[in-house]
Amino acid sequence: MPDVTLTTLQGLKQRGEKIVMLTSYDATFAAASCAAGVEVLLVGDSLGNVLQGHDSTLPVSVADMAYHTACVKRGNRGALILADLPFMAYATLGQALDNSATLMRAGAHMVKLEGGAWLCETVQRLAENGIPACVHLGLTPQSVNVFGGYKVQGRDEARAQAMREAALALEQAGAAMLLLECVPSSLAAEITRAAGIPVIGIGAGVDTDGQVLVLHDMLGLNPRPAKFVRNFMRGQSDIPSALAAYTQAVKHAQFPAPEHGFSA
Repeated sequence: MPDVTLTTLQGLKQRGEKIVMLTSYDATFAAASCAAGVEVLLVGDSLGNVLQGHDSTLPVSVADMAYHTACVKRGNRGALILADLPFMAYATLGQALDNSATLMRAGAHMVKLEGGAWLCETVQRLAENGIPACVHLGLTPQSVNVFGGYKVQGRDEARAQAMREAALALEQAGAAMLLLECVPSSLAAEITRAAGIPVIGIGAGVDTDGQVLVLHDMLGLNPRPAKFVRNFMRGQSDIPSALAAYTQAVKHAQFPAPEHGFSA
């Protein structure tokens, strides 16, 4: 496929075409995902869970992320590569700039940070230095100890309003994309309509501009999948077919279905 850029993603949003994102951690799956039509490869700190065997993403280092980003780059065939800044890698502006530069040099086209409106200055400084940022709102796994577990976010009106305001403030600060995880489908739809930048969902309903899943989850390898996960290996003869089925289900708004989302 032609190289996917931020301009490509913005065009998809404007035309109402869904964006397909999937996590990727190595060259082989990067190439297979591109062949299936995946437009954004997310080198997620979820590698701490699915590759390293940790019970959270917190032990993942910048060096880990840079290594896997470089692996994905070697297998990439035109997708946009989005790489996570791991836990405590952007606590200060200096850390954010230095660690983002490391990931960009490894092959990322954009970095992802977890948080809220307090990231506005960081996002602005990154943009000023040529580093596009995606901000992850809602259930942010790096803050699982603050949340007291993996819980749906934004169900009460005060927190929903704070998320709406944060989304618009971050866009104003220069964010290139938003990712909403485990938020009520109605709230995700509101934020997507209000934002001028692409909004990707995971456990956020079908009305976001695109969807993302963890590769290992959509291949049915998680023995305890979250509510928002669908096993795309069911009914398929091989992994490439499952990847293609995921792409087509997202593109045609057949995934997620109502049962994969959350109510307010």
